[in-house]
Amino acid sequence: MWNDILIAVSSVATFANVLAMCAGILAGVVIGAIPGMTGTMAVTLALPFTFYMQPVTSILLLVALYKGSTYGASISAILIKTPGTASAACTILDGWPLAQQGKAGKALNMALVSSCIGDFISNISLIFLAAPLALLALRVGPAEYFMLMAFALCMVASISGNSLLMGIISACLGLLLATVGEDIYGSFRFAMTEDMKGGLSIAPVLIGLFALPELIRLIVFRDGQQGMAMKLGDNHLTLTEVRRVFKSIIRGSFIGVVLGAIPGIGPSAAAFFSYGEARRSSPNRDNFGKGELEGIAASESANNGCCGSTMIPLLALGVPGDVITGVMLGAFMIQGLTPGPLLFQNNLNEVYMLFIGMMFSSVLLFIAGKLTVRYFSRIAAIPQVILGPVVLMLCIYGIYAISSNTFDVTVLLIMGGVGFVMMLLEIPAAPFLIAFILGPMFEDNLRRALAISRGDLSIFFQSPISWLFVCLIVFFLALTVRWELQKLRQKRAES
Repeated sequence: MWNDILIAVSSVATFANVLAMCAGILAGVVIGAIPGMTGTMAVTLALPFTFYMQPVTSILLLVALYKGSTYGASISAILIKTPGTASAACTILDGWPLAQQGKAGKALNMALVSSCIGDFISNISLIFLAAPLALLALRVGPAEYFMLMAFALCMVASISGNSLLMGIISACLGLLLATVGEDIYGSFRFAMTEDMKGGLSIAPVLIGLFALPELIRLIVFRDGQQGMAMKLGDNHLTLTEVRRVFKSIIRGSFIGVVLGAIPGIGPSAAAFFSYGEARRSSPNRDNFGKGELEGIAASESANNGCCGSTMIPLLALGVPGDVITGVMLGAFMIQGLTPGPLLFQNNLNEVYMLFIGMMFSSVLLFIAGKLTVRYFSRIAAIPQVILGPVVLMLCIYGIYAISSNTFDVTVLLIMGGVGFVMMLLEIPAAPFLIAFILGPMFEDNLRRALAISRGDLSIFFQSPISWLFVCLIVFFLALTVRWELQKLRQKRAES
């Protein structure tokens, strides 16, 4: 085996492979930082260029784009409150307040360190846990998916801010909006126009909900500060700060590994799941949402922890873990590689080369991040009256570039107005988003499970995995009730 590994190392360490990974990482970081330009788009656009490459070189280029864009999305989330992808939406909660406090560079460095550690752990898991986690993923059916989604929705309590009631209202609105379009049986709901029959895309809802309200606020509430740039302040991340959040980084990485290995879950749910768990267990939970480095560490380690593990079901079973690995499946097939159990038997050398290249790409991601973070942090020094129109232009361009559909631009603008009203009423946007993302999976798996059991609710309590999530739901709800009672006692004591 060691001889095969040494041969694979020498095969990966070629100019073409290193150049492909460097180009993929840098391009991914830049594309991920542009609102609306998702990792899926980057990988899809790069696919035609891989036709004439060597098999491993082409796959490493796509993997590097995936990793770079996942980290790059945190840059715009922190600096301009516009997440490049849905998985970076959670980073806004603490990244944007830190940027406002003049700590944009510190927030970007924490996102980079957390992303690289999460990515590295994810790659290790891909190498050593591919077969066990793939077998576990096979045991997760509609009933287990539903219980997992129910538990994930319980995270609303952790991202609701000061008012649990407002968080629940926000989540309910998100679930309602998620029902727009066609259901699994072919009927249409709230389809008032032809475009609405396909449902609402995540990108315009996401960017409209988080980015545009801030721009509207600058226009409506004209004050003396809107023409001024944010102070860069302290941009250095200390070793003490990394040590303080290291536990959350490791926990978030493993949450990303486990959820990423389950097809269809993706990094967005992993990021919110990790953030909620970090806030629940942190002694600084009251500072979450106000500029807490641990919040960035939890969300970024989780969404990058999915990068390697989403390839576990792809390589071990031939089943894509998310949309991006679905595109990669096509790249594998084009190169004459068939993902699945036979891949390890027929193309073991290529598999070793892929593993080693992915480990090396984690190092390249850190280097690329350190080279670019000082330049990206300068965005915070641009006056907001100049930055605002540029952000609006990027948002509209990014959304239109995805599908070339003006309906998505309309959704973007409407959601901007909705987000502004929610800001005025102090309704948190994060519960809305997580409910909107998880809503379709929540409903579809509920209906599939009931169809399989012919309406028998006992299907949700038949497997050990379902019971595990039931216990976690009860435990988390009990903690939520305890927190609310403690808050009520504190208010009574203060009054």
